[in-house]
Amino acid sequence: MDSDQDMAELLQRGFRYALSLTHDESRAEDLLQDAWVAVLAAGGTSSKGYLYAGIRSRFIDRYRRERLVVIESLDAEVGAALQARAPDEAILADVASLERALGSLRAEEREALYLSAAEGYSAGEIAALTGRPRGTVLSLIHRGRQKLLRLLAAGNVGAQR
Repeated sequence: MDSDQDMAELLQRGFRYALSLTHDESRAEDLLQDAWVAVLAAGGTSSKGYLYAGIRSRFIDRYRRERLVVIESLDAEVGAALQARAPDEAILADVASLERALGSLRAEEREALYLSAAEGYSAGEIAALTGRPRGTVLSLIHRGRQKLLRLLAAGNVGAQR
């Protein structure tokens, strides 16, 4: 694999990680871009861990900032209106249910589930990457899975947290 392919793969993984944190494509793109610019400006290595740390720290900064200032988004209303017009196919309904269920998890649970299920990290590796104790990571993964199963089984995928 040449370096352009390696970089493209790294950026794809970074985007998926940012998406697992934000659960919003445009915000994930912004996080990835900010983190990548910081990596390049600092002359840092193009490693997954370094990029993930940058994405995570920017996500936390934005989360704290948004708690101080209430920002109302119209994305949820627009998304619901577009979804109402979507074809009524079982696969689309399942994907939509999973998306809503994932959206109802806390960001920490989504992050731990993503790193475990999609990226294949062990609980110890996730703990090192996120700066959390291993037991906390195991708890987040377990609780996140249980919530997903409960929400999907009930068919009530709402704003539960």
